Amino acid sequence: MVYQTLHTLEELDNNDSLAGFRDRFNLPDDDNIIYLDGNSLGPLPVSVPQRMKEAIENEWGRSLVRGWNDAGWIDLPSCAASKIARLVGAPEHSVVVCDSTSVNLFKVLAAALSLRPERKVILTDVANFPTDLYVADGLATLLGQGYEIKPVAFEQLESAIDDTVAAFMLTEVDYRTGRKHDMAAMTAHAHANGALAIWDLAHSAGAFPVDLTGANADFAIGCGYKYLNGGPGAPAFLFVADKHISAITPAIAGWMGHAEPFAFKPNFVPATGIARMTAGTPPILSLTALDAALDAFDGVDLSQLQEKSQQLCDCFIDEVEANCKELELVTPRDASIRGSQVSFRHPDGYAIVQALIERGVIGDFRAPDIMRFGFAPLYLRFADIGRAAHEIADIIKTGSWDQTRFKTKSKVT
Repeated sequence: MVYQTLHTLEELDNNDSLAGFRDRFNLPDDDNIIYLDGNSLGPLPVSVPQRMKEAIENEWGRSLVRGWNDAGWIDLPSCAASKIARLVGAPEHSVVVCDSTSVNLFKVLAAALSLRPERKVILTDVANFPTDLYVADGLATLLGQGYEIKPVAFEQLESAIDDTVAAFMLTEVDYRTGRKHDMAAMTAHAHANGALAIWDLAHSAGAFPVDLTGANADFAIGCGYKYLNGGPGAPAFLFVADKHISAITPAIAGWMGHAEPFAFKPNFVPATGIARMTAGTPPILSLTALDAALDAFDGVDLSQLQEKSQQLCDCFIDEVEANCKELELVTPRDASIRGSQVSFRHPDGYAIVQALIERGVIGDFRAPDIMRFGFAPLYLRFADIGRAAHEIADIIKTGSWDQTRFKTKSKVT
């Protein structure tokens, strides 16, 4: 599909069935801001500020400790999880919101290894998000006993699953390139070889529909602050398939995961369901923000979300490539194997992105040379895509990125 004229982009916006959902986000008043970094931090949903004000001033300020019961704080992990469950194709009782993605990965990875004690290998993509590699390597080192992490190239993953592999650990959408794994096929292949499947949905949940149940996934984790718009450092979520939950004991056993948290018994007895995978006291204020943010997905047809995601990406690729021959596309053109992002390679990618940000087009950079742009279908317009592509082309054509201030790297890139 080619979307190269502004007239066509306007037509796409006029016929956009999701256009009304943009009003659910508190985007900057400046019309010059085009936000293409929702895959790093989602914008503020309009439902959050008033809900946070209520939580701080009334629930905490007036109810004090009574808020655990009176305001239902104790139920927030499952309440937020029930909203996420629909987005990832999982039963509500199999998802819980807690901790960070890194901590949750440690928990589900340890659980998977406990189910395959005779196998010692954790298989992963060599280009997986580094924190996933760090967590897996740290767990293998901690366990000793011959456990090891085995990173291989994307193309070698399927052939590398043998009778030594306890579980594979994959991010469904590659954080640099946007390339998307076939979750169902990879999971089926793992199961056929006696291995378990762990999926990281950090760049999937909220961007397009995920089907953990249909794919027969064993475990999954995901991020609350990217496409789910829960705010900086928002709590993460985890999923455990029903067939495993009663067979696993959490490696991080905390009082909230106890069958009777307020009985204060000295020995750990895991809760009967997914709650056993929680640990410490839930962070109520950040959970409140995430729970309110998830209301932005109320009434969203996930098939329409996916269709618009694919159109936005197609549109951006066409527009940029028509005017920027200097950029190398590293994201798959085939929408079926692509997430909701587009990445281009350029040796001066960092400086170009900084120049773009100064013009109000906010994307991001991933080392060593990736210019990365995320497409959140609920608030992005097709006209935004056209203008962003125009700014990229102008910056490259004029060389306006070639300035010291754009090349000086900040702490966060």
